[in-house]
Amino acid sequence: MSTAMARPRGTADLRMPGMDVVLVMAVSVLLAFGIIMVASASMHLGERNGQALHYVNRHLIALLLGLAAAWLAYRTPTAWWQKSSTLLYFVGLGLLLLVFVPGLGREANGAQRWIAAGPLSLQTSEFMKVFLVLYMSGYLVRRQLEVAHSMWGFVKPILLLLLACSLLMLQPDFGTTAVLLMTAFGMLFLGGAPLWQFALLLLLAIGALVILIWISPYRLERVTTFLNPWEHAQDAGYQLAQALIAFGRGEWAGVGLGNGIQKQFYLPEAHTDFVMAVIGEEFGLVGTLLVICMFAMIVWRSYAIGARAEARGDRYAAYVAYGLGLWLGMQAFINIGVNVGLLPTKGLTLPFLSYGSNSLIVCCVAVGMLLRVRYENQTADDGRGGQWQRV
Repeated sequence: MSTAMARPRGTADLRMPGMDVVLVMAVSVLLAFGIIMVASASMHLGERNGQALHYVNRHLIALLLGLAAAWLAYRTPTAWWQKSSTLLYFVGLGLLLLVFVPGLGREANGAQRWIAAGPLSLQTSEFMKVFLVLYMSGYLVRRQLEVAHSMWGFVKPILLLLLACSLLMLQPDFGTTAVLLMTAFGMLFLGGAPLWQFALLLLLAIGALVILIWISPYRLERVTTFLNPWEHAQDAGYQLAQALIAFGRGEWAGVGLGNGIQKQFYLPEAHTDFVMAVIGEEFGLVGTLLVICMFAMIVWRSYAIGARAEARGDRYAAYVAYGLGLWLGMQAFINIGVNVGLLPTKGLTLPFLSYGSNSLIVCCVAVGMLLRVRYENQTADDGRGGQWQRV
């Protein structure tokens, strides 16, 4: 009997439709690791309130909500996302505006990024990441020739993006702004925009960032601190200095789960933005490289799924997969870069790992959408004669 990879026509496929084993494995490892590290980094905080597992329980509830949302995203055809992409983008802009409504917006640590929804707090900027990918994908499908041959076709989506970025900077949320800009630029490049337009836009973006940093004392302080954190180790550079100490203590294999010292009131936000530093201390270089490899696998599978969708002629699904891979990869890179001192400090979670309900739910939705594109790829392959395509 032949052992070829082709699946005969009419033969039942016992695997879950759309299942991408590598993608699901990588995400599962990060989610499981995230539960463990949130517990390790936050139990001492919960004990102050008499509930050692307070943050872990909230993280698990968010994970269950995220898995349910991922299932809904998986069950939703990409055609619906395409039809609703522009509307969803403007819904996202409306949500960004709602945080400034008195009595509805909620402020924490000097930032106004949340909407009070009973016992829950919605961080609207997290949802904007998905809405941007959906909108940019639809725009590139509708206006690809204009994007490739006209400066105006390149500028139009940037103007709408700048509106969203302006609202984010008012919150302020510099980290999300950077993620949205890099994701949009990357998608425009993949959509065929000329390189000279990127060079011009990059110069303008760098100029705008320099101005924003120069006119804002706290951003200027972050940049100067980033350049030499040890000179400011007892004030503005305290967080970064403690993170670097955590990585140094971890050495090759770490000090062991639960044995980290820096999370014990030395490293602020150890269970959220700086959970990577706790991983570095407790699991060392080995654990750090494992996390990086899992993110690399997610980005690889996103691009492989997108390439297969593009090969079968569904450019919208392809751009969605590319955009989601860009977003998750960029956000992971920025967070890890901040933790190791490669980038200036900014508030941005590590996807699938950090404590943060909104971020976790939205990242799970992204995985559900990737699996949906994978499912539609598989369905199209089956319709062309049952050939099982490995992508």
